Amino acid sequence: MEKQAILILAGTESTSDLGRTVNGLEAAKEFSENGDDVKVIFDGAATQWIDELEDEDHDYHELYSAVREHVGVCDYCAGAFQVDEAVDESGLTRLSEYDGHPSVRSLRQDGYDVISF
Repeated sequence: MEKQAILILAGTESTSDLGRTVNGLEAAKEFSENGDDVKVIFDGAATQWIDELEDEDHDYHELYSAVREHVGVCDYCAGAFQVDEAVDESGLTRLSEYDGHPSVRSLRQDGYDVISF
């Protein structure tokens, strides 16, 4: 079994950001469907996607829902990008292992490949 961590960093400002986010979710879905251990981490400006993707009317809500059980959100960045309320309402896990951020080093130590979008 592969261990993959998908780190989504793309914000919500452009269609290229949407493309990177969708590509990250597609990769996570492919790994998950094949029985791999996958984590999806929304970090930095990508924390802004949570409110949008939680909306059932969003074009990519279904794709997001397919991997939602694997999703975590950077605790620090949720505050920095003023999306604390949306993250709290989503019930997603906040990650804060290193100075309030997810620990990429710990992922590597645990055997995860880290892929960023």
